[in-house]
Amino acid sequence: MIIFNQEKSTFHLKTAKTSYIMKIFDSGHLFHLYWGNSLNTNNLDYSIPRQNWYKELEKNYDTNEFQLEFYPQEFPGYGATDLRSPIIELEFADGSSTTDFKYVKHKIYSGKHKLDGLPATYTENDSEAQTLEITLSDTIKNIDAILSFTVFDNYNAITRSVKLINKSNHNIKIQRILSASLDFKESNFEILHLSGAWARECHIERMPLRKGTQSIESRRGASSHSQNPFIALVKPDVTENYGEVYAMSLVYSGNFLANIEVDMYYSCRMQIGINPFDFTWLLKPNSTFQTPEAVLVYSNDGITGMSHTYQNLYAKRLIRGNWRDKARPILINNWEATYFDFDEVKIKKIAQEASNFGIELFVLDDGWFGQRNSDDCSLGDWFVNENKLHGGLKKLVDDINSMGLKFGLWFEPEMICPVSELYKKHPDWCLHVKGRKRSTARHQLVLDLSRKDVCEYIIDSVSTILSNANIEYVKWDMNRNMNEIGSDLLAPENQREVAHRYILGLYYILEKITQKFPNILFESCASGGGRFDPGMLYYMPQTWTSDNTDAIERLKIQYGTSIVYPNIAMGCHVSAVPNHQVSRITPFSTRGIAAMCGNFGYELDLTKLNNQEKEQAKAQIKFYKMIRNLIQFGDFYRLQSPFNSNEVAWSFVAKDKSEAIVSFFRVLAQPNHPQVTIRAVGLEKNSIYQDERTGLTYGGDELMSVGINIPDDIFQGAIYDSLSNKVLFAGMTNNSIKGDYSSFIWHFIKIK
Repeated sequence: MIIFNQEKSTFHLKTAKTSYIMKIFDSGHLFHLYWGNSLNTNNLDYSIPRQNWYKELEKNYDTNEFQLEFYPQEFPGYGATDLRSPIIELEFADGSSTTDFKYVKHKIYSGKHKLDGLPATYTENDSEAQTLEITLSDTIKNIDAILSFTVFDNYNAITRSVKLINKSNHNIKIQRILSASLDFKESNFEILHLSGAWARECHIERMPLRKGTQSIESRRGASSHSQNPFIALVKPDVTENYGEVYAMSLVYSGNFLANIEVDMYYSCRMQIGINPFDFTWLLKPNSTFQTPEAVLVYSNDGITGMSHTYQNLYAKRLIRGNWRDKARPILINNWEATYFDFDEVKIKKIAQEASNFGIELFVLDDGWFGQRNSDDCSLGDWFVNENKLHGGLKKLVDDINSMGLKFGLWFEPEMICPVSELYKKHPDWCLHVKGRKRSTARHQLVLDLSRKDVCEYIIDSVSTILSNANIEYVKWDMNRNMNEIGSDLLAPENQREVAHRYILGLYYILEKITQKFPNILFESCASGGGRFDPGMLYYMPQTWTSDNTDAIERLKIQYGTSIVYPNIAMGCHVSAVPNHQVSRITPFSTRGIAAMCGNFGYELDLTKLNNQEKEQAKAQIKFYKMIRNLIQFGDFYRLQSPFNSNEVAWSFVAKDKSEAIVSFFRVLAQPNHPQVTIRAVGLEKNSIYQDERTGLTYGGDELMSVGINIPDDIFQGAIYDSLSNKVLFAGMTNNSIKGDYSSFIWHFIKIK
């Protein structure tokens, strides 16, 4: 609901649990008054700060003592009387940069419009949300900024973005334009964000706010492994289930900036948007620029409350298409089983074993096209290598379909190898700067998606493959970041637009292909989680969470990813040991339980499993099919963090509280340690739940207040298959690489 109080000149944006209030000040500036728990009042004028060592504003903006720096703003400009970090910075034809945007008009309407060329949250009917568009103008330079706010009532989220319109007769250079800026009157917060690297994505970072500027950003051309486009301010006493959280998430897949500034008066400003670093945009007369969408979430129920808001909104009003509400198939991917060393005979042997196990989808990874027998050639040559796949791709697909399996295929369409047919024909199609070295990574260059001809080539070549065989899943990979960012077709004054134009080109490609093949399940990948962001989820409903398939490392990666993203968006696989990334040996049962945190699958050679492992795999698959809807569509609770404990636990609870999963992991063996108890969260306290494995019953209040005791045998070095309650291995080991990792999983069903 959006309420405009004309007498007070206030906008009150209300969700079911929150209020966000703005005011058109006497000067014409748009001020921020409040964001937090739902309020009934529309009069918060008294909350506007006054600095008594300056003369108060008395309906006279020309008063020399009026300083915007002392006031909380929604759209702070640059060069006037606010010296803090601006949301916008422009360069005009006369070389000046000063802006002063003031209120002109507004409109409120039901529903939500699409953003031009950009992914964004959506509504299925106009009653779900209301949108407020406020037009601000710098009348001296004749430029408008339309601020769009959409209120999702039942999802308790507010989205905002900016459209800039050049109404002048001169070119304007955009140096900086962020999507959201928010001022707080205090700075007693801690910053929460997700940081990492390749194979170590989305580790949770939390640190006190201090005077000055603290920021996270990507300058890599993608949202990146190193930082996720999300930031939150949390009160120091915030826990998973208690306290206030203010969060911003950016629906964008390229370079971003999330910035927090604490000024000399201990107030703070929080911002997120396209990274201004190495960015300008030439805005011609009568043209527009649209920023990506920022999604704002307030929670008074701790970090979990924030997470559930993002998870529910992104699962239902960001992810689109036929697969949004469908259970995702259990898959087998051949990458770690074969790498490039395969032919159709080896592939079909693995597929047949997968079929015997009850797996539903076979995915053929890298190496099926061009002359691709290693990673040093052929990206861009999207034709089947029939020297490896005798009889062609369609025959292989048909053969695997006849085994009762769906078929999926790996692509890396955004890249080109210097050793390829495509590069011979079009050496100018990659990002490059004339006269500079073309730096390769993984023996590849990045195609220039700012070019329409390159985009159309990708659409045509990928569509040809997808049209000629019954392919029902695509893994869309991207294995390097950008260097020498330049384009042959753009003028010198447009070269710093390339990184953003690339992302717009990518979105154009993804929109065309996903709409052309609506029944295909697309999974995004960027060397794992290098582009796990809301922008990609709009086109592809799941993401390969990390190239690191080690079960113990995945505890942190999956735990951190759940801070913002729904579990149905996470790809999680069981792989071989010693693990190919960290050489760790982890029990098969632990690998299985760790992978039951999202879309479950395997990434190993099933034909090489021993009999015990085969039986375990079959039990895991059978069990996952039983709990699949709970995992993929239930509420996720983080019970014990891997970042500060040797024991890790999480839980899934059905929306109707009818069943729950609790998973426990012990990271390192320790002698003589106390009984460990895990308390469930999110159950109905007056209901009775039955342990599906043992038949024992517990009250919901018991499970949440008293908790569950971890079986003693785990702490004696026993490795359980908790699905069958059998000890599979016993005995301690001193080998630090092998370790002794234990896990357990409970399935509780409400019986009354």
